[in-house]
Amino acid sequence: MEEIVLEARGMTKKYPGTTALDNVDFDVYKRAVNVLVGENGAGKSTLMKILAGVEEATAGRILRKGEEIRYGSPSEARAHGVGIVFQELNLVPNLSIAENMFMAREIMKNRFSVDHKRQEEEAAKSLRRLQLNLPPSTLVSSLGIGQQQIVELAKALYGDVDILIMDEPTSALSEQEVAVLFEIIADLKAHGTAIIYISHRFEEIMEIGDYITVLRDGKLISTARVKDIDIHWIVREMTGEEEKPPPPREKRCGKVLLEVNHLRLPNLTGGYKVNDVSFTLREGEILGIYGLMGAGRTEILECLIGAQPDATGEIILDDRKITSSRIDQRITEGFSLIPEDRKNQGIVQTFTIADNMTLASLSRYSRRFTISNARENQVVDDMIRELAIKIGSKKHLITSLSGGNQQKVIVGKNLLTNPKVLLMDEPTRGIDVGAKKEMFDIIRKLTDEGLGIIMVSSELKEMLTIPDRVLVLNKGRLIGEFEREELSQAKLLMASDSK
Repeated sequence: MEEIVLEARGMTKKYPGTTALDNVDFDVYKRAVNVLVGENGAGKSTLMKILAGVEEATAGRILRKGEEIRYGSPSEARAHGVGIVFQELNLVPNLSIAENMFMAREIMKNRFSVDHKRQEEEAAKSLRRLQLNLPPSTLVSSLGIGQQQIVELAKALYGDVDILIMDEPTSALSEQEVAVLFEIIADLKAHGTAIIYISHRFEEIMEIGDYITVLRDGKLISTARVKDIDIHWIVREMTGEEEKPPPPREKRCGKVLLEVNHLRLPNLTGGYKVNDVSFTLREGEILGIYGLMGAGRTEILECLIGAQPDATGEIILDDRKITSSRIDQRITEGFSLIPEDRKNQGIVQTFTIADNMTLASLSRYSRRFTISNARENQVVDDMIRELAIKIGSKKHLITSLSGGNQQKVIVGKNLLTNPKVLLMDEPTRGIDVGAKKEMFDIIRKLTDEGLGIIMVSSELKEMLTIPDRVLVLNKGRLIGEFEREELSQAKLLMASDSK
């Protein structure tokens, strides 16, 4: 019988207003890849953060080889043999490989001096084990993404770690880099390491997985041996419902508003982030773009708004070829972008609500060298009323608002530029259920008025209920296109993972 080296029992995590994990049990087997799957928001990352000591559970127990253990930090988790490699790489580019590996746990000669020679010797051993033949003194900034991923592995494995959590480790890797990673995983298994592997890529799961656990809405749904299931089983367990046609929506799309032909965006490490993608958008149409991380979704929006100067291809808006390349010029032409990262790219946190809303359209309220405050105040008041933004005063800092109301301010800012095409990158990320409904109502109202919307979302349910048509990307290529009446969860999941 396989040895269980870590057990989570009754794991529960509550946040204000939501339960991220609800009484979840999870077993980790030695010398095995223990796969954890579920849609976004299923609780996967929350469970992993608890097991890695990043967060504490509201309730539940962690057992290590049958004995209960407690820890409250990643360093304490490592002391119990648990390491983690996060989806977002956490390396300092201007430090060496060895310096990154031993950051915050330096090997000291004495109280005041770091033993750099010993650190590089230890780092060299770890790198050889992981088949990365580079000097430990190499700066991380000179490494490719695949090499950085291996450095993260070496960093996580150093010491007595025998349980390794890997969160979407292949999302930014090439096929060749993925093959190298899988060889390393096989070697780690052979030497007794237990791998906890989070992935949305079904082919990967079937190739390297040994056990699979499915979470849905914070609850444990099912567990199985990978050899006993297939991809259709994974999709069915993840979605939890029989395939139903999406709810009807009266489609009132007009003429072709936007035509994109042979759009390409080269990758600095070779190949393309966006590879020969062509599509159209009609007046009043909501066009969804779906795909896994690294598929090229955000990059397409960045190409359209002018944030990717290396992009090539033909863009025709309202029967006119777009030749401008700067962001401000694209905004003038009729594009506007609501970015995925609201906090860092969508708002200026030290500005007021009103200043944030008019930031992209100030020229409309200026007279020579001065701003017409009366006109600016009027358009802000009108937009607050139109979008039903809940505020105390428009002179308050934007950080005084909830996430949903901040997002409405960003929508208002974009609408004040009078766009023809509104690009929306994960428009409901980080907002509550009520705010999501309000956002969807706003989107439908805008398209009823003739605006064309391109909407990127990683949420399956949003892709099934909001767009009129959905494009599916895989590794930069357009590999599927579905009209609303053709959509299903299985089709989207299978297409996004196809080779």
